[in-house]
Amino acid sequence: MFSIIPIQIIVLFAVFILVSIRQIGNLRLQIWQLMLFGSLVVLITGQISPNDALTSINFDVILFLFGVFVISKALEESGILQYFSSKIFHKAKSTDMLILLVLFVAGGASAILMNDTLAIIGTPIMLMLASQYKISPKLLLLALAFAITIGSVASPIGNPQNLLIALNMHEPFIPFIKFLLIPTIINLFVAYLLLKIFYKNEFMKLSRNLQEISESKTKPDFKLSLITKISFVLFVSLLFLKILLTVLNINILNFDLRLSYIAIISAVPLILFSSRRSEIIRNIDWHTLIFFVAMFVLMQSVWDTNFFQNLIEEGNLDISSIPVLLTISVVLSQFIQMFHLLLYIFRF
Repeated sequence: MFSIIPIQIIVLFAVFILVSIRQIGNLRLQIWQLMLFGSLVVLITGQISPNDALTSINFDVILFLFGVFVISKALEESGILQYFSSKIFHKAKSTDMLILLVLFVAGGASAILMNDTLAIIGTPIMLMLASQYKISPKLLLLALAFAITIGSVASPIGNPQNLLIALNMHEPFIPFIKFLLIPTIINLFVAYLLLKIFYKNEFMKLSRNLQEISESKTKPDFKLSLITKISFVLFVSLLFLKILLTVLNINILNFDLRLSYIAIISAVPLILFSSRRSEIIRNIDWHTLIFFVAMFVLMQSVWDTNFFQNLIEEGNLDISSIPVLLTISVVLSQFIQMFHLLLYIFRF
């Protein structure tokens, strides 16, 4: 079928294999390092030009992630997240109530702050709760994983895949909420039932001893928390404004209030007025940003080979058919990150 496999395809599969292994000898590899390595290989070997590499990067995605990461890091560093999570989860008097709170609070939060962010922030909170409630950390970590994976589905900004779809839609919020909110809520309850079945012994434990557990004594950094609250309220308000303009079909001066603009504008108060701006920016998840930049470059070089396009054409697959699209997505997403797959689907 193909006499010579393009270098880009070899690099792509090498990256995927290394991602699944994550280790060469005693060397432990991170996903972002592998993706960066792959993009550098295709760039250095001339499989993609520097100009094409630059234009392949979707800066709307990168800017949105940067803005959200800044706000999320500020929420974490200011102590706001820890304070409110303690207030919320302290109300749980049983394992059932705790798991439901984790599923719906984390699920709802991931629809706004993006699931990658919630995974990083939520993990230490789950470990703390596991210690306090004397239940399995696996149960709470799985609840968090279910929550942020399922909860992020209902929002166009809940995860990178949804964001990529949203950026290719004129007005994404209404369709997402209309078609995905109810299934998301149902699946969160299904996740609760599955956890209850597989961890039934944890649910059979006695309710916590209220005398042994007290709310978090963590005090927020009030100066940082004030600016963070301004940024967060601005972020939510601009999102609400975008939804409202969509519902009312209002177009102000033909200005497109893009999601990337919303994230960056909302992060501006923290970047300009916080005395801890350097610390916040330095400690955001740069590895994820590097991963996405590198991924755009590598996947563009792969796309330019027409390798997968020819496979689909020779297989007489109708990529616009919903059954075919669902099958390809489900099967290939087991091997290729869904974000990578979407980059291809949108080009057909």
